[in-house]
Amino acid sequence: MSVPAAYLGVILIWSTTPLAIQWSAQGAGFSFAVMARMLIGLAVCLALLAATRTAFPFTPAARRLYAVSGLSLFSSMLLTYWGALHIPSGLISVIFGLSPLVTGVFAALWLAERTLDRLRIGGLVLALAGLWLIFGQPWPGDRQATLGTLATVAGMALQALGLVWIKRLNVRVSSLAITTGSLGVAVPCFVLAWVLADAARLPPDTTLRAMAAIAYLGILGSVVGFTLYYYIIKHLDAGRIALIMLVTPVSALLLGQTLNHERIPAIGWAGIALIGAGLVLYEWQALRQLRRPLTS
Repeated sequence: MSVPAAYLGVILIWSTTPLAIQWSAQGAGFSFAVMARMLIGLAVCLALLAATRTAFPFTPAARRLYAVSGLSLFSSMLLTYWGALHIPSGLISVIFGLSPLVTGVFAALWLAERTLDRLRIGGLVLALAGLWLIFGQPWPGDRQATLGTLATVAGMALQALGLVWIKRLNVRVSSLAITTGSLGVAVPCFVLAWVLADAARLPPDTTLRAMAAIAYLGILGSVVGFTLYYYIIKHLDAGRIALIMLVTPVSALLLGQTLNHERIPAIGWAGIALIGAGLVLYEWQALRQLRRPLTS
């Protein structure tokens, strides 16, 4: 596989994921949409495990890893899908762009990592100021936009916490096995959420767009995207990885405006700009590595 092709694939998939989440949640109900996506993702992972004969460890340490990863996935995605009903899809990508900052804070507090120097703390302050501006906006189209934003921020924070917890466990398992195990834990939780939220009823008026979005997320968003991401992590420096977090919110915002007719208030753009500036400051040392050429 070509590294540039994998890199472009990650950007394309992550840029379109927020819009696909919103389309699926609005067209099929948030609990059914996320459950169906994860079921498809689990089926694909099991097929890949069998086809590639990848080992699936089931030791006590591996089971703890799957449990932490699966519960993190469940809580994060359930909140995000509900939030997607009430906020622009581009804003979802902007909020999840904050995940490196939040992960760094959790790592400093829990793993005692000395990653928060003055430059990164300055970036964190800028990003939080941008988030504060975003929270104060009456986003068009929905009275529950503030709650939707809060739910999405909580989902992003829980995902970041899960990543740090996984790092703390320090269990050596293949990325495909981790994905399969976490989905194996998360899927029953999503089924239970569907039962509680919608009494296990199938959506009465599911749109073709919603079903296509669910299939897209189940195959590309849940399996292919993360496989490509783990691949480029092995071949690229931190600066190029960080650049993905800067590019995808912008492209997701443009897609939301073009394909979903989303409108963001002017001061909301100011908040987004502050978050972007904060991310640049936070990742500045890594971004300085971009002088080296990208090779296959």
